[in-house]
Parts: sequence; C-alpha cells; structure tokens
Amino acid sequence: MSSEAPPAPLILPADAPPQRVLRQFRIVFNAVKTHFRQLERDSGLGGAQVWALSVIESQPGIGATSLGRAMDIHQSTASNLVRGLVERGYVAAAREGADRRNVALRVLPAGQEVLRRVPGPAAGVLPSALGTLDEATLLRLEQDLAMLIARLDADESAGKIPLSQS
Repeated sequence: MSSEAPPAPLILPADAPPQRVLRQFRIVFNAVKTHFRQLERDSGLGGAQVWALSVIESQPGIGATSLGRAMDIHQSTASNLVRGLVERGYVAAAREGADRRNVALRVLPAGQEVLRRVPGPAAGVLPSALGTLDEATLLRLEQDLAMLIARLDADESAGKIPLSQS
C-alpha cells in the first residue's frame, strides 16, 4: 500500500487557454440561468414549460410526440411538460381527427397571457443565439464540443434534457 499523497491540482495562470475557456463556459451558463430565472419570475413557469407553450401556440393542434421533436427532447419529457400546462389551465388537449388516439394541443387564453409576459426568446437565449450563427461556425462548435464531451465521458442522453430542468 502506497502512502503517497495524490498529486496537487495543477494551478494555471488566469490567462491560460483552459482558464479563459472555462470563463467563457461560465458566462454562457450564467446567461442561460439568468434568463431562466427572469422567465420564471415574469411568467410563473419554468423555461421548458414556456418554450413548450410557445411551440404549441405557433403550431396549434401539435401532439406531444411532435412537440418533443420540435424541442429536441424525449417524448416522455414533452408529455410531462404538457401535463403540467394542462393542469394549470394554459393548454387544452383534445382528441381530434379520424384517429382518436392522437391528442391535439392548443394554447388557452391564460397561456396566451403568460406568453405576453415572457421576456426575451421563449425558447431561451442559448437556442436563440445559436440560431443566429452561420453554418460553418455551428459545425466547428459542434465538432469542438463533441471532443470535449468525449473527454468528459459524459452521458449523451443528457442532451435531451432541457437546460431549465437540469
């Protein structure tokens, strides 16, 4: 049995590339957190619920499966978001069309009022900002983040969990 102490953590100068990039991640995450706090304060709903509400408003009659696809989240997560919105009286869910198994979602007046109070993009500041980047920048960012995710040995299924719920 070795009595050696673990190596001391590497202390890098503040201007070293890993420190600068870490600061950039903190800036991004804190901007996202600040937006979600503001959303919740102004609307009374979490960020994912507001996003779901805005998608339903823009696509009346959408179902939970299509909502999950539109938000790039797991279908069960979308169903849970819908359940909460229905329980609060913001969304109506009705079986429509020939196939009575499908549930069509529509925003109710109370949900429209919530959306009027929402500051900034309903989908969140990060998806909104990413949507403004050119394709080459997004591809480079995607490749670099994929490398980082591999180094973290992170669970990629976490990519289907909205940031406002993590």
